Amino acid sequence: MTLWEKLRPYGMVAPAILVFSVFFIYPIFYMIYLSMFDWNFISPTKNFVGLQNFVDLFKDPDFMQVLKNSLVYMLLTVSLTIGISLLFAVWLNRTGVFYGFVQGAIFSPHIISLVSISLLWSWLMDPEYGLLNWAIGLFGFEKLPWLSHPSTSLISLVIVAVWKGIGFNTLVFIAGLQSIPKDIYEAANLDQSRPWKTFARLTFPMLSPTVFFLVIINMISSFQVFETIAIMTQGGPVNSTNTLVYYIYDYGFRFFKIGYASAAGVVLLVIVGLLTLLYFKLLSNRIHYR
Repeated sequence: MTLWEKLRPYGMVAPAILVFSVFFIYPIFYMIYLSMFDWNFISPTKNFVGLQNFVDLFKDPDFMQVLKNSLVYMLLTVSLTIGISLLFAVWLNRTGVFYGFVQGAIFSPHIISLVSISLLWSWLMDPEYGLLNWAIGLFGFEKLPWLSHPSTSLISLVIVAVWKGIGFNTLVFIAGLQSIPKDIYEAANLDQSRPWKTFARLTFPMLSPTVFFLVIINMISSFQVFETIAIMTQGGPVNSTNTLVYYIYDYGFRFFKIGYASAAGVVLLVIVGLLTLLYFKLLSNRIHYR
């Protein structure tokens, strides 16, 4: 084998590795580097402060609230999106014009930009003139403050995220369901297995790779939420909807505390990495690959 034949595979993947390094690897290391400096984004000099930004970060009660908001938002969004999408997938996993129409209707929010969705839901959740309060008023219930009160604002953002995410997750689940061999269900029918028992002992275990994949990408996506918060709540009221990415944006591009914002970015990177690693360690051995 000539030298060119040996180097050829590396040359073919080199452009992808270069792009990945420039736009992903380098920014991560540069963020870690900036987290150890006090810099206002304008001054040509950076003041080295070591780990002081991290100390200040965890002393800040607002940041601890942001961490709590981010974790609660992630847990609610992932669990509700996965659960509801799985129910829809089981229902829609059949042929017919009606079911095809419903699949398209459910998937349509996924292809709409978050900016448009945020503007739409801001109107729907308007406390005085919103369609949601008008609808619940027809049943005699009191109007809800939705985005204007700390007790309901974060849940309101979760509703928006779940509504947008159900379509994609449902189609992925349907693909997973259709890849399950039909003879398994024929054997279950011969054994007169009840539907719920078949789902619990056959369908769901066979869907475990799909569930594993969707939980990972939904978890990462929920930590990256920004547009809905920026448009609908701006982190309020009373810091009740502020999450890590919006917190980083606030301190980085509004207050120009780049080192402090970079430290928050490092914390976000560590949290996502640890949660992903923990999820892999706990559940990877329980995945049933066909």
